[in-house]
Amino acid sequence: MALGQTPSGPNTTYKLLSVHVKGLQRLTEEQVVAASGLKIGRLTGEAGFQQAAQKLGQTGVFTEMNYTFQYSRAGCDLEFQVTENPTVVPTVFDNLVWFSDKELVDLLRARVPLFDGKVPEQGNLAEQVSQALASILKEKNIQGEITYFPFARDDGPIESYDYKLTFHSVVIRNVDFPGAAADEVPALTAAAKPLAGTNYLLTDMRMREKLDLLPVFRARGYLKAQFADAQTKVVQEGAQTLVDVSFPVVPGSQYRVSEVQIVGEKAFSVENLRDLLHLKIGEPANAVQLSEDLQQIHKLYGTKGYLMAHVDPAPQMDDGKATVSYQLNVQEGDVYRMGDLSIDGLPDENAKRMAAQWQMKKGDAYDESYLQRFFSILYRDFGLNRTYDLDPKQAIDRNEKTVSVSLHFVPH
Repeated sequence: MALGQTPSGPNTTYKLLSVHVKGLQRLTEEQVVAASGLKIGRLTGEAGFQQAAQKLGQTGVFTEMNYTFQYSRAGCDLEFQVTENPTVVPTVFDNLVWFSDKELVDLLRARVPLFDGKVPEQGNLAEQVSQALASILKEKNIQGEITYFPFARDDGPIESYDYKLTFHSVVIRNVDFPGAAADEVPALTAAAKPLAGTNYLLTDMRMREKLDLLPVFRARGYLKAQFADAQTKVVQEGAQTLVDVSFPVVPGSQYRVSEVQIVGEKAFSVENLRDLLHLKIGEPANAVQLSEDLQQIHKLYGTKGYLMAHVDPAPQMDDGKATVSYQLNVQEGDVYRMGDLSIDGLPDENAKRMAAQWQMKKGDAYDESYLQRFFSILYRDFGLNRTYDLDPKQAIDRNEKTVSVSLHFVPH
């Protein structure tokens, strides 16, 4: 830290005339001064400046923190030079249904001046927010404990800090769908039926919107439908809190299919692939059915050894006409071939008989559907004197482009 020099030693105190902060990008000077604990007009000195800088630095909000000061007979002017930490993530209030997000941010900012809805990944600001939330709930006589944790997907970067109330259940009573047309409501209600009686968490509601509710619109051609975050209304308090949940939606336009093109196919004809598609010109674009159809195309390619084949749909939307044309880009990839077959857990005679009946030989194009068909249709062995469980494994060698199959039998 760059420290001003005093004429009377480090224990000298001054009347603090002003505090300024240079280098701010996201925060305001007022927030930083409030968080420092320094008070204009009070006596303080170098020890107080160091303590304030340390307090600010421990929050994790700043990657650099220096200060200088100038003194006169009237008192002292202090200036912090800071660099804000660019790595901050949003906060999620998972089940604090008594407040809107804006209300909570405003209440928290009064207690934690550096909080603006985001917290750094390091430092103690996240803990300060937790303690402040506990204080707010206590003032409202809301029982329970605040817990928080960093949320990340599959060991990826931290995306948010999630705060929720534990030891107090917030239970869903009813749901509704503002913005949805009357003919969509029955399907939405059916999709959301499992939510009744379950614990409310905003993060769960976001997942339900994506997995259960949005497909209702995608299946009807509303390709740009969007849900806002779920809204709650507290309807009953007690040992648990009952809430009604609204899922606001903007359906947008209903798009109809104007054209479907398939490009990149070689192993199968366009006609073969079209037979697996349900898209019809002039009808609403059912994006859910299309996704299922593309999976069937993938399975078809898998019967000819194209294990990595996939189809990328490229929709072109005409918003003015509310139509969509699809170009289905087929990426076939390499042909994978049958490698080794190994069978264990059976008597030798039975294993040999099974191997003899296995018709997909080494070097043949690998058929992903063959294993299931073999045991359901093709295989016959009446010589086994006990029942077995089968544990099949397929080992894919991407370098050799082979698939080796091991059949492990476990007797009951």
